[in-house]
Amino acid sequence: MTSDPPAGPSPQHPAPSTPFLSLESLTKRFGNHVAVENLSLQVPRGEILALLGPSGSGKTTTLRLLAGFESPDSGRIQVDGEDVTVVSPAARRFGMVFQHYALFPHLDVGENVGFGLESQGVRPPERARRVAEALAMVELAGMERRAVSALSGGQQQRVALARALAPAPRVLLLDEPLSNLDPSLRERTRRELRGLISRIGITTVLVTHEQEEAFDLADRVALLDGGRLQQVGTPEELYGSPATVFVAGFIGRASAIPVQVESQDRDIVKVRLPGAPVPWEVRHTGEFSGRCRLLVRPEALVLTAPGDRVVSGPVLERRFLGAAALYLVELAPALTIEVIAAPGAARVGDLVGLLPNGPGLHLFSGSGA
Repeated sequence: MTSDPPAGPSPQHPAPSTPFLSLESLTKRFGNHVAVENLSLQVPRGEILALLGPSGSGKTTTLRLLAGFESPDSGRIQVDGEDVTVVSPAARRFGMVFQHYALFPHLDVGENVGFGLESQGVRPPERARRVAEALAMVELAGMERRAVSALSGGQQQRVALARALAPAPRVLLLDEPLSNLDPSLRERTRRELRGLISRIGITTVLVTHEQEEAFDLADRVALLDGGRLQQVGTPEELYGSPATVFVAGFIGRASAIPVQVESQDRDIVKVRLPGAPVPWEVRHTGEFSGRCRLLVRPEALVLTAPGDRVVSGPVLERRFLGAAALYLVELAPALTIEVIAAPGAARVGDLVGLLPNGPGLHLFSGSGA
């Protein structure tokens, strides 16, 4: 018998405290294409929220709506109780770090950080003080006269962050903040960036298409697809209690298996997999019947010997992961399932059995909702 978490929260999962930044029913169209549809999100003061999703999901358009670079067709944006929906980007007092940093190569670090302050008419003595303060925030104190071309990628990112922070913004917006860094630098830079933002305590919205980045940086993650909010919650909530088939399939690894519901007794649902000699018991709330879809996490299974009472199939692939290995097992023609087990548990071509074991089985109605 499995022991799954309760069914996932609704897509409009409430924020944990009073919102500082609020997006209310935002919709944005480009011709016949709906880029963002009826999007509502609430972000508490000081929270880091990640907008996550595949290409074309609407996350970048949402960030541009927040920044004021695009205007919504309907809905509104509020920050600290002020409606800023039609307010100019400069007047919103939002700081933004662009994907490619947009640093000026002919200006030194201090001049880059102070560029926005100069355009606001801040006088030189005050500008110098605020530049120094911003650089200290990002741990680049004393580097005002350094050429930006002499900096590492991570340092350039922190200069861009200092420039966004120098005008004391109410909200910080980050567009794919680590995409320009080498993979070897991303993990360390993620930790540094998370520490900086948390120490400053500024309300932050970031866009990323990488789950690992969203999970490392954000307090909560809003997962978008096709311009619609699929679910918002902590990384643990999205992984452990997905609200839709899309969430279960996008977050982490999962195999989608068509199943037939045989019976249900309260929160125990018996389902039969293709070719299975006996049904599996899945713990789930809600009412299920007929054809459904079972999303199975690789760690929710145990690799065992084949037999008359277990689901069995040959190992098609084996991927070494270090302390474990990921095995691809064929249940039926063109139907496979992934399972994590010890590196020496099986070899390619071996016939193995599979048993459910603990959380990680998520049942959805035949419609896939």
